[in-house]
Amino acid sequence: MTLLYLMINGLQIGSIYALVALGYSMVYGIVKLVNFAHGDIIMVGAYSTWYIMAKYSAPAWFAALASIVICSALGMLIEKIAYKPLRKSDRLSLLVTAIGISLLLQNLAQLIFSANPRMFANIFTGTVTVGERSFSNATTVTIAVSVIIMIGLTVLVKRTKIGKAMRAVSEDGEAATLMGINVNNTISFTFALGSGLAAIASVFYCCSYSQIQPAMGGMLGLKAFVAAVLGGIGSIPGAMIGGLCIGVAESLTKGYVSSQLTDAVVFGILIVVLLIKPSGILGRQRNEKV
Repeated sequence: MTLLYLMINGLQIGSIYALVALGYSMVYGIVKLVNFAHGDIIMVGAYSTWYIMAKYSAPAWFAALASIVICSALGMLIEKIAYKPLRKSDRLSLLVTAIGISLLLQNLAQLIFSANPRMFANIFTGTVTVGERSFSNATTVTIAVSVIIMIGLTVLVKRTKIGKAMRAVSEDGEAATLMGINVNNTISFTFALGSGLAAIASVFYCCSYSQIQPAMGGMLGLKAFVAAVLGGIGSIPGAMIGGLCIGVAESLTKGYVSSQLTDAVVFGILIVVLLIKPSGILGRQRNEKV
C-alpha cells in the first residue's frame, strides 16, 4: 500500500467522521449537550435510505433526500420531547437522557428490522485512476461532497441570519432572547441540521462498508465524538479538522501497524488530547464560575 492510497482512504472516512462530528459540535455549542443519540441518527438514516430503495424501488438520490428529511424531523422531535423539558436541568440529566434515547432507537430498529445485517448496495459505481492507483467513485464523491458541505456550512454560520442567531444563542441564550432571537427555533434548526448531516454521512458510510445493522451508529458515533473533541467541541472548523485527522490516523494505523489497533489508536488520541489540551485544536478554554 502506498502512502497516497492510505491518505486518500483516510480522507474518505475522515470526511464521514467530520460530517457526524459537526452535529456533535453544533448541538454542544448551542445547548452544551453531548448528544450521544446522534450516532443512532446515522443508523436511522441508513435504514431509511435502504428501506425506501428496497421497498419502493426508488432512485438512490430520492431515497437519500427522503432520509435527510426523516432524520432532520427526528432530530427536532427528539429535541422537543426529550431535551427541551430538561434544558435547565443539570448536564448529567441531559447525558442520561441522551443515552436513553440512543438505546431506544437501537432497540426500535432491532424490533422493526431484526438484528440481522442488511446489505446496502454501493450507489456510486465505477472508479477513478490516480497514477497507478484506482479509487472508487464512492471515495471521490464522499470527499468532494463533504468539502462542499463544510464550505456551505461555514458560509451559513458566518454569513446568514440563522447562522448569526446560532452564534448568538451559543454565546448567551438569555441575551439572544432579549435581542429578539427565537431561541427555541434556533435550537430546533441546529438539531435538524446536525441530523441531516448525519443522514448524508450514513449514505457515504454504507456505500463504503455495505452493511447496516441496529448498532452500527455506536462506534461510528463515538469516533466522530473523538473527532469533535480533538478539533475542539463546539467549533465547526475544529470538527472538520478533527474528523479528517482521525480518519487519516485510522487509515495509517491499518496500513502500517495493525487493523486490530485502529480503535485503540483513536481512543488513545482522545486520552492524549484530554491530558494535554482538553479544549482541542481550535476550542476555546472556558472558565466557569462556581
